[in-house]
Amino acid sequence: MAATAPTVSGTTTPSVSPPRRRRPKLGAYGLLVPASILIGVALGYPLVRQFIISFQEFGLKQQFGAPPEWVGLQNYTDLLTDSYVWTVIGRSVAFCFVNAIVTMVIGMSLAVLMQRVGRAARITLQVSLLLAWGTPVLASMTVWQWLFDTQNGVINWVLSQVLGIDSMAQHSWIIEPLSFFFVATVIVVWMSVPFVAFSVYAGLLQVPAETMEAAQLDGASARQRFWGITIPMIRPVLSIVLLLQVIWDLKVFTQIYVLQRAGAPTRDTNLLGTLIYSYSKEFGMAGALATIMLVLTLALTGFYIRQMLKEDEL
Repeated sequence: MAATAPTVSGTTTPSVSPPRRRRPKLGAYGLLVPASILIGVALGYPLVRQFIISFQEFGLKQQFGAPPEWVGLQNYTDLLTDSYVWTVIGRSVAFCFVNAIVTMVIGMSLAVLMQRVGRAARITLQVSLLLAWGTPVLASMTVWQWLFDTQNGVINWVLSQVLGIDSMAQHSWIIEPLSFFFVATVIVVWMSVPFVAFSVYAGLLQVPAETMEAAQLDGASARQRFWGITIPMIRPVLSIVLLLQVIWDLKVFTQIYVLQRAGAPTRDTNLLGTLIYSYSKEFGMAGALATIMLVLTLALTGFYIRQMLKEDEL
């Protein structure tokens, strides 16, 4: 018989359990798949549909079942050879940059103010900004039309009766294109400032107090600390906010459309949004102009997108 190995009393042979099958971990990209599908369906299909229509003659007849006629680049050619379209594009870009710069300056100023004032003043300012931001656009437009009304507007009354500028009595603000865009700028900036102010204020709260105190001990003035430390630290926030402002101000529509309906000359006050809307019976032309607007938006924001991508790589 074969000898068996002696066993040591008091010891037990450990039981080896079979290895468990590990389930594959769902990575971050897997978690993004459902949201990506929803975004692709909700945004991708209309974008592709718009792009296809821009190469077709698509009008009211096609809405009732008539097959669209493929015209190729004809819609783009008609638009890009129209001097009025280029005038509207230049006007829209100028309006966009003026509004974006003014909004950023005022929003940053209010954010710094919220950081430096007391609790009661800060809460009052924040509530005021929230009310301005939360008011529906059409309700806000009604109030602003009353303020700038020719006959009974508060603005004309203050300028003529309080400040003594007699020429502003019963002045029509929306007849002349220059004053029209001044009113539009006031309204658009007023609606956009709260978002910038709250975003920048949130960024200011992330600046380490120790860094600021160390710079102060080294002799840096308040201005030097702001431009040399605070601004570089919150630059990612400023870049994103400015990018969003450029996009929003370039495609502004409601404010311009409502003011035009109040009696402004449409041709002299059109921006890209209202010009696209004017092609409501020519969907092919509207789709082509909307595509041009999309390309223009990407071109204007390309620099900021590249800067944000570089910051992500660092």
